Amino acid sequence: MAFFARAASGKCARFLAVLSLLPFFWGVPSEVRAESFQTVAPTAILIDADSEAVLFEKNADELVAPASMAKIMTAEIVFNELKGGRLTMDTEFVVSEHAWKTGGASSGGSSMFAKVNSSVRLEDLLRGLIVQSGNDAAIAIAEGISGTEENFARRMNERARQLGLTKSTFRNPTGYADPAQKVTVRELAMLALHIIRTYPELYKMFGEREFTWNKIRQLNRNPLFAFNIGADGLKTGYIEESGYGLVGSAVQNGQRLVVVVNGLKTAKDRANESRKLLDWGFRAFESRQLFQEGQVVGEAQVFGGDRRSLPLVSKRPVRVLVPRGETERVTARIVYTGPLRAPVQKGAEVAKLQVNRGEMKAVELPLYAGEDVQVGTLSQRALDGLMEFSTGWARRAFSSLLERI
Repeated sequence: MAFFARAASGKCARFLAVLSLLPFFWGVPSEVRAESFQTVAPTAILIDADSEAVLFEKNADELVAPASMAKIMTAEIVFNELKGGRLTMDTEFVVSEHAWKTGGASSGGSSMFAKVNSSVRLEDLLRGLIVQSGNDAAIAIAEGISGTEENFARRMNERARQLGLTKSTFRNPTGYADPAQKVTVRELAMLALHIIRTYPELYKMFGEREFTWNKIRQLNRNPLFAFNIGADGLKTGYIEESGYGLVGSAVQNGQRLVVVVNGLKTAKDRANESRKLLDWGFRAFESRQLFQEGQVVGEAQVFGGDRRSLPLVSKRPVRVLVPRGETERVTARIVYTGPLRAPVQKGAEVAKLQVNRGEMKAVELPLYAGEDVQVGTLSQRALDGLMEFSTGWARRAFSSLLERI
């Protein structure tokens, strides 16, 4: 496996390590294959959950209104509180007059039909939120946790940033229309993957087919449950500003795919386009392993240490999905800001591995230090300093020369 690095100018440069994956040159560029599938959905994405490989995307980074798909973020905050022991399923929240009037039956939107001023267990509110898409449940949860919807929305945004959702902005827990409430289908898919992996037991609520509250039985609105495709979650959404959208997940033969569509004109289109994307993903791709768990993927340069470089490893197998029965050219690269500064602790996240199919980035995973690097001796550090000074000077001189040409 060939390995080399180049650095941009500057004292702390962006290093690029390029891996030549000669055994994995499988022919047809993935973007050509991806374009063979067409969808009428204005925005869409299909992701393999295990490898995080993007199998299909269309305007995936365009900001759109989430409608009730925003409730996935509301649920994540509750799940995180439950996991941290700060709430329990028996915690009770009061359904305020605001929650009842704004999100109840009289509002004309989806509701769990909770009674005004009643105390409801969190477990029931969660089912009202997830299965019935109750806006009254969403508001009661928000007020119970943060006092007001506005405070809860700030918490939604803080949590979104913690999870790496950098573009999405939330303004309420329900998904009601707000000019500033925008998400991308890529980040909705990221959020779904996070919930599936982090809260596997709580995630099962998204797969419940019905829930009865206040003697009113309601079916789960997820249309994928009507198809025999292994669907087990997550959430639909519709407001006039967004059109019809869905975040869905399905499992077949141990493989999980996550699909997100938005902006469709009818509920029928939403169901059909989501199903077609999942069917195509399960049928058209197969998994190939590039690196085993713990296998050395490459090296990173180290400054001021007792060694000049350290091995980089992945904590889980690195796989990429390629068109079934076809050959495809796959390349990978390691990106990190460096050289790394000693000391570096074994297991520290220090780089990223980016795997491309053709020109499309298929997988991006963190890489970790495979060994400890201690601070070097005075002579080692002096030598590293001299080399960094000379190479930095050379880079700056070369950049200056290019600017004059």
